[in-house]
Amino acid sequence: MDRIYLDNNATTRVAGEVLQAMMPFYTDSYGNASSIHWFGQGAKEAIDGARLQVGKMLRAEPNEIIFTSGGTESDNLAIRGIVEASSAREKHIITSQIEHHAVLHTCEALQQQGVSVTYVPVDSGGQVDPDAVKKAILPSTILISIMHANNEVGTIQPIREIGEIAQEHDIYFHTDAVQAAAKLPLDVNEFGADMLSIAGHKFHSPKGIGALYVRKGTRIRPLFYGGGHERNRRAGTENVAQIVGLGKAAELAVSGLERRSLEIAELRDYFESQVRQSIPETHLNGAANGRLCNTSNLRFQQVESEGMVINLDLAGVACSTGSACSSGSIEPSHVLTAMGLPTSEAFGSVRFSLSRYTTRDEINQVLAILPAIVERLRRVTVKG
Repeated sequence: MDRIYLDNNATTRVAGEVLQAMMPFYTDSYGNASSIHWFGQGAKEAIDGARLQVGKMLRAEPNEIIFTSGGTESDNLAIRGIVEASSAREKHIITSQIEHHAVLHTCEALQQQGVSVTYVPVDSGGQVDPDAVKKAILPSTILISIMHANNEVGTIQPIREIGEIAQEHDIYFHTDAVQAAAKLPLDVNEFGADMLSIAGHKFHSPKGIGALYVRKGTRIRPLFYGGGHERNRRAGTENVAQIVGLGKAAELAVSGLERRSLEIAELRDYFESQVRQSIPETHLNGAANGRLCNTSNLRFQQVESEGMVINLDLAGVACSTGSACSSGSIEPSHVLTAMGLPTSEAFGSVRFSLSRYTTRDEINQVLAILPAIVERLRRVTVKG
């Protein structure tokens, strides 16, 4: 059975070019970048090259890039780093109700430590209103953290406007751009971002590597201590091979970004139009426009999403009910409920996410089997 992968918002396959760039650092060039000998200096040079590649992707200076283990660590370092570096007696954070759990759970943990947090709502399309962010600002606000694009429904947030608000009030601004990377142009100066998080495995680099952009002059405290790696902001021997892989993936992401995004969006739109023609009572979650080129979150009336995902998997198609980090949860998607969907409809929603490797032939194969699966599950629901 040929398997089809439509869960690219959860993770992506490693690009061949990325794997090829990494391999020498597992075999011949295996030095510790902190060592002063030839092996170590070769590793350091490779890291510096990757830092330059990631900096170009974000339109940032290379020395503003901190390599981390991924998006979760980057988000934690940004949020906890600002809070713990602040000398203010009262500390307040503004975020949204639809953030990734790496942000939400970090904020919830900080609340237990006395930090106050405002979770601004979103509209029915999943978008934050900049005015709601502005109204939430208090004299004690030290950080605004709003994601660039949502991982479940793909809605793109107005981060330029939010960044301007943060700058006007002299408040640090962080954006989780984990899902936006390689799908949208990233420019930290245009966004007014003081910090920006990315994760390599979302754009064809390995799992376990990511980066946090930190604008020069931004005061953050490290999450943990040890050596003076990453300019004393992230202790630990650098994962040279994966850093090189992240750099190569960033280079690939920038090359042909606009053309590739249009091609993926065209394939996504074709998929959605065919599904809605062949399967009645199918609805799109989120805004039709202003979303990521690869993300399609569909709601099938009278169908339970878990049953849909299982049946598609048995037929060789991988998709998801939402965030991979919430897999196995019996709670409805916090994103969909924040958008106003009742629990029953949230439980009937499935996310399909494409990549540069998704083909029209694969989409047609999914379209050929999907109607029968939905019909069968609806019959079971009616009988039940």
